[in-house]
Amino acid sequence: MTDLAMPGPTPRGARRRFDYGRLVDGFFFLTVSAGSIVFIEPSPYDFLILITAGLWILGGFTLHRAVFPFILFLELWTFGGFLSLIPWWNEADPIDFMAHTTFITSTGVFFALFLSQNTCRRLDLLLVGYTISCVIAAAIAVVSWFGAFGAGEEWIKDGRAMAPFKDPNVLGSYLVTGLLYLTQRLLLGRWRWIWLALPGLALILAALFLSFSRGSWGAAIVSLVLVVAFLFKTADSTKMRLRIVSGAAGVALLAAAALMAALSVDSVRDFFFQRAAVAQDYDQGPNGRFGNQIRSIPMLLERPNGFGPLRFRLTFGLEPHNSYINAFASNGWLGGFSFILLTLTTIFVGFRQSLTHHPWTRPAQVLFAATFVFFLQGFQIDLDHWRMFYVSLGAVWGIEAARRRWLSQGGPACRD
Repeated sequence: MTDLAMPGPTPRGARRRFDYGRLVDGFFFLTVSAGSIVFIEPSPYDFLILITAGLWILGGFTLHRAVFPFILFLELWTFGGFLSLIPWWNEADPIDFMAHTTFITSTGVFFALFLSQNTCRRLDLLLVGYTISCVIAAAIAVVSWFGAFGAGEEWIKDGRAMAPFKDPNVLGSYLVTGLLYLTQRLLLGRWRWIWLALPGLALILAALFLSFSRGSWGAAIVSLVLVVAFLFKTADSTKMRLRIVSGAAGVALLAAAALMAALSVDSVRDFFFQRAAVAQDYDQGPNGRFGNQIRSIPMLLERPNGFGPLRFRLTFGLEPHNSYINAFASNGWLGGFSFILLTLTTIFVGFRQSLTHHPWTRPAQVLFAATFVFFLQGFQIDLDHWRMFYVSLGAVWGIEAARRRWLSQGGPACRD
């Protein structure tokens, strides 16, 4: 990726020109930077992305055929939800659920189309803005967990940091992309802003730990391993590979040392091992999370339209806590199979982007690693309304469109 270019001084007496592209990009950066402030509904992000998308549409855009599979599977998944909604059309909650689904999936399409053009600059804006939002969220979470805000249930849930989100699991998973971006820059030896990057990375790691989210911890570990493997595979020299391996080892040792220091506090250690258990009480038994999932499968095989949006919990008393089962339960067979196809095609194009050389290899490695672990987390949580899932998912497909266009032009230097 290139560094963001700063405009030069305007000659005295010269008339300033209105730059529509910079206005759109500025709102995009502001939207992404505000992405972690979601403890109120609608959130600032929801308003800002509507403004950004509206401004962008007014300027016109192109639709590359590479994003067709993404849009097709996403829309079929949503359409399946509306078909399943038909018997419950007179109930407010399912209608609100599908309205939110329509909005949130539309943001994924926006990110794909927006990032398919002016890709170098806009990926810079995305990753820098997203990382800023992660640092803001991490700072709020850490400070509130230590009680500086006099935090109660508004900021902490059952001893777990969650501010400025409504759920500790969402906080932890949101931070993963920022963690990957800063780590990648350190491993590549990009030290220009290290005085900001290192404190930011420390805050993100601290907030991730204090979320006490098993899924987020696992996502962070798996995605970091993926990024290191991608960097190693695409490194230009043996010297670069040695730097990546030694840097990754150093980061791992520092993280281990920080973890051991945290676990030296008895209360933190006890809570950590309680949360780190593979299965919690609510997971076990025929009426636990896993038992409900198993019992639902034969029922879903008999129902082409599933249970309907938000109907799983009325049958089993709990949410599915599995995005793949929820896709069939809330969106029927059409939505369920479309979600699986979306997952498989995204994984295919994501690995191809991350393991080959093109102008956007480095950002693709971060964004696809984050998307891949979201798909893994889908086996243990419902993420179909997670804003950050559609950010990275849309970005992967936006990069794919840019990469395909770049290849069709004969693979010249990065050209937006």
